[in-house]
Amino acid sequence: MGKENKGFRPVLERPVFPKRAVVTAGMPYGNKELHFGHVGGMFVHADTFARFLRDRIGEENVIFVSGTDCYGSPILESFRKLKESGALAPEVTIHEYVEGNHKKQKKTLDDYEISPNFYGASALEPAAKTHNQMSKELFDDLYERGYLKLLSTPQFMDPEFKVLLNGRQVIGKCPIEGCCSEKAYADECDLGHQYMPSELIEPKSALSGKTPEIVNVNNWYFSLEDFTDELQEYINDLRKNSNTRKYILNTIEEFLKKPVIHVQKKQIAANPNTWQGGEIAKEEMEAAFAAGLAELEAAFPEHETIAEEKKPSVTFVFKHLDDRDRAREVLGDRQIFYRTGKTLVPFRLSGNIDWGVPVPEKDGVNDLTFWVWPESLWAPISFTRTYLKQCGRNEDEWKTWWQGEDSKVYQFIGEDNIYFYGIAEMAMFAAAVTEKGEQVKIGWDKLPQLVANRHILFMEKKASSSSEIKPPMAQDLLAYYTPEQLRMHFLSLGLSTKSSSFKPQTYLPENERDGVDPVLKEGNLLTNVFNRILRSCLYTIQKYDDSVIPCLPVSEIMLETTKEKVLEYERHMYNHDFHRITYVLDDYIRFLNKQFANNSKKMEENAGLRAQLLSDCFYGIKAAMLLLHPIAPTGCEMAREYLGFSKKVFSWDYVFAGVEEVLEDASAKTKFLEPRVDFFKKHESQFECRTSNSPSSNE
Repeated sequence: MGKENKGFRPVLERPVFPKRAVVTAGMPYGNKELHFGHVGGMFVHADTFARFLRDRIGEENVIFVSGTDCYGSPILESFRKLKESGALAPEVTIHEYVEGNHKKQKKTLDDYEISPNFYGASALEPAAKTHNQMSKELFDDLYERGYLKLLSTPQFMDPEFKVLLNGRQVIGKCPIEGCCSEKAYADECDLGHQYMPSELIEPKSALSGKTPEIVNVNNWYFSLEDFTDELQEYINDLRKNSNTRKYILNTIEEFLKKPVIHVQKKQIAANPNTWQGGEIAKEEMEAAFAAGLAELEAAFPEHETIAEEKKPSVTFVFKHLDDRDRAREVLGDRQIFYRTGKTLVPFRLSGNIDWGVPVPEKDGVNDLTFWVWPESLWAPISFTRTYLKQCGRNEDEWKTWWQGEDSKVYQFIGEDNIYFYGIAEMAMFAAAVTEKGEQVKIGWDKLPQLVANRHILFMEKKASSSSEIKPPMAQDLLAYYTPEQLRMHFLSLGLSTKSSSFKPQTYLPENERDGVDPVLKEGNLLTNVFNRILRSCLYTIQKYDDSVIPCLPVSEIMLETTKEKVLEYERHMYNHDFHRITYVLDDYIRFLNKQFANNSKKMEENAGLRAQLLSDCFYGIKAAMLLLHPIAPTGCEMAREYLGFSKKVFSWDYVFAGVEEVLEDASAKTKFLEPRVDFFKKHESQFECRTSNSPSSNE
């Protein structure tokens, strides 16, 4: 199986998987059902990998957890709006609101054959008490080790209603240079950039529409900026030793830069301290710019100035975040507009909304709750603990699963969340397990591996619940496609390398539908090609061999092709290149069909050739079922039942074994296959003409 090495392997060496694994999928908010992006952009990939690992290292050695993110300002704001509009009855509590959405989410996952061992909810039992305890333990660990700061920081207050505004009740423009976010909230934009509230550009209150006032409030912060060097070493280590996707590492590294401020030269030239404005000649503008720059540099803390002749802006680079903030005050006093760059800012742990996990009282500060982002980072640990308790085991075993020498945690997320999982989580987790006084070592092999997918678009455009383009609900898609068709299609989109568009023809007007529905293209491998080889082989042995599978030694071409495709599949699964897996499956299953089709006429007259061909094809079917099992489990289980295979057929311990080794009884007959039976079924709507039920029928 190759030497033990947890780093990246050469192509010719088989990858080594951990002895036990935890798989997590990013948590959807509790104010909505699941839309297609939740399922197609993340859950299908996480589930496919979890199912693969169960087959690869044993079902008992894999825990797949996820759940509903119940707390936070998005839920509060949605709840408030629904109550105001009358869409929710007055007696409905926020607890009941998120519980209803949690149940809908869980049903959708079940319907898509997503198979978490535990799908919980941070505010609902059986996980809520454990999650509160986990939050307390981690906070206490970080506090005792000296990594937390109590800071008095600006928070927005509505000037009309005189109430503090939560994060989603303030909307402005992102202050990060180059950001193209459509929406920026109090201290983060919808592309995941973090900044301090005072940096938000043109803030407006969602309650009154007015510019909010700023008051100072006390909150706990994790000193994330203190871990810049450790995080850089961590990234360097990942580049050398892991198969983490390069764009994840590049995204993290963008935030490890020194604090900077970008100011346009014309702003500096128009500095009220040096110029009164108006039309001026080029020479005068240059002189005004030079004077303004000199005046700013004298007022700024220690810094480096980058002023390239051809660029319209000047960049000021500071050693420390505090220095940058003092420079921001200088610019604010002079009414000079500026943008900041990506850097590490203090990571806020607490807030003051009632709907949240309580923060332990420290230094006389109480009545705070955790900000939703940090507590959602350790929620998967809470869910792991809860699952272990449900299994009658000690919940402290979670440390073996999350930190053990032979364990690995794989976290499937969207690319907008890399900052939280790849930076804040890694630094916090490493700090929490480091003894007080010792230097923090962020070991890539001890911390979770991120599997971040790119955006899944809808009809070539970014869709979200908060944007103008609303995504179709995942549950609605099941009225037109089967789960297996959708799973195959979502995996084929190649989200590991690029943003891809989901373009189901059933959501297009009739006059815009052209050719094959792209959603059905990959599913055709199951509903047509693999169905065909399964039926052909079963019907043939029913006709000639009394329904008994022949088990002759397999031909060299079948053995070599199977080994090549199996090892290629294994390598792609190790690297989480799911679209490449669909290519391998397509090549291999079509190869099986070609082998059968090319010899179908000859075998009718030659019993020896027929026995050899069937032995080869059933061997190939056995391998294909193992490779397909993580993607299309129901169809594979149905095929197993008809073929008389034992559960061994879904174990990688028998990946190259002969068919006779996975049969329940080598002399037993296969289950009789009636005409036109499908193992991998099409949706019933695909057998009928499109009707007025199509979502685009009114267009």
